Amino acid sequence: MQTQLFIGGQWRTSSTDSTFDVVDPATGDLIVAVASASADDARAACTAAHTAQQQWATTAPRVKAEVLRRCFEIMHEHSDELARLIVRESGKPLADAVGEVGYAAEFFRWNSEEAVRIRGSIGTAPSGNNQIIVRHPPVGVVVIVTPWNFPAAMITRKLAPALAAGNAVVIKPPAETPLTALRLAELFAEAGIPDGLINVTPTADAGAWFDAAVDHRATRMVSFTGSTATGQKLLRRCADRVLKVVMELGGNAPFIVFDDADVDAAVAGAITAKMRHSAQTCTAANRFFVQAGVVDEFTTKLTAAMGAVAIGDGLAEGVECGPLIHDAAVQKVEALVEAAVAAGANIEVGGHRPDRPGSFFEPTVLSNVAFDSLITREEIFGPVAPIITFTDIDEMIDHANDTEMGLIGYVFTSDLARGLNVSERLQAGMIALNRGAISDPAAPFGGMKQSGLGREGASEGIYEFCETQYIGVAY
Repeated sequence: MQTQLFIGGQWRTSSTDSTFDVVDPATGDLIVAVASASADDARAACTAAHTAQQQWATTAPRVKAEVLRRCFEIMHEHSDELARLIVRESGKPLADAVGEVGYAAEFFRWNSEEAVRIRGSIGTAPSGNNQIIVRHPPVGVVVIVTPWNFPAAMITRKLAPALAAGNAVVIKPPAETPLTALRLAELFAEAGIPDGLINVTPTADAGAWFDAAVDHRATRMVSFTGSTATGQKLLRRCADRVLKVVMELGGNAPFIVFDDADVDAAVAGAITAKMRHSAQTCTAANRFFVQAGVVDEFTTKLTAAMGAVAIGDGLAEGVECGPLIHDAAVQKVEALVEAAVAAGANIEVGGHRPDRPGSFFEPTVLSNVAFDSLITREEIFGPVAPIITFTDIDEMIDHANDTEMGLIGYVFTSDLARGLNVSERLQAGMIALNRGAISDPAAPFGGMKQSGLGREGASEGIYEFCETQYIGVAY
């Protein structure tokens, strides 16, 4: 298991010889100590990326595509190994981790096909005196900052289009889950990625690292996935150099169930939307708005389903809900549940820490939750489903939109016209209509309002990593 920094195609210790511990959240046990990148290491990584990018930018698109395709293949060849590594450092149930590896790899296959399809245009100016040529060159060096909840996919969703467009990258994986990133770097080198094109620099001093990386002359873009609060800080810092940014930030997703919905399908969708990676995703359903005619049935069936979710170590057979990432996350969820109960909510199932080691919280359903309860204002990031009863559709939509977040919404109804109408009225970048999950490398992932800037995936994703250049030609 690699625990050093990967800079310029070489494994090296931190310039300060410092390290930090990576801990198994299911047990609290130490996994390994990892090198902690300094500001000097961040600068060295940016320099290495800049050098490598000069040649990669002029590499034929077909050659780029073939290298990316090999990255896709090598991830599948090591799928089981990668999935188990994800479980060990993040606590994610193994089935979720296997799914993540497949999803993460798919970004390389998709972008290997996009690499040969970056298009420009040529046209005649209205005056008739010159031609207008528009092309899309790479931005240069891209700094990538990723979260702990998807240790593989949040890297590849950015890395694959960045490379396909002709850029080089410097990656700061989260301190909680750096091991997957380091192993991916090792595999991608085996797949033929040129030295220096991918640099991976875990650190325990994120502030100093980021300052050094964004101030480096070669850095031209930052792509970040994480909390809105952190994203706001990074945006302010990027503004100092007018860097291009893509920000995939927090969510507060409404999950809406109408009287005419297939309740069983809605419950199944709710489990998917809520419990993926033990409910620690930005796309997790956060507020359950259920129409009065089916609220009792939905509550009863969701309570049964959540109560049946098996919790435990992600590598244990049958486990569907692993630990939260650390004890502070558990404390936050506890506080939100306690505040909801104090405001009149009822605990239908769960509501507590289980009596076992590790950072666990029971899958929980709350009923009789008020529209303005604190738990509806915060991104829970834990296995808690607060149910809010509604009768007036317009009022419900107003409440669903009454948040600074706008990443995703879920709508369940048998009336397609109503489903589309409500979907269009929700202020969210993505809507899952009668579905519990919609993430797809071929679809544009991203949010509105404070849930982010830009899109990842689809054809839109690769152009985020390109500039637009206009050449006027006289003739």
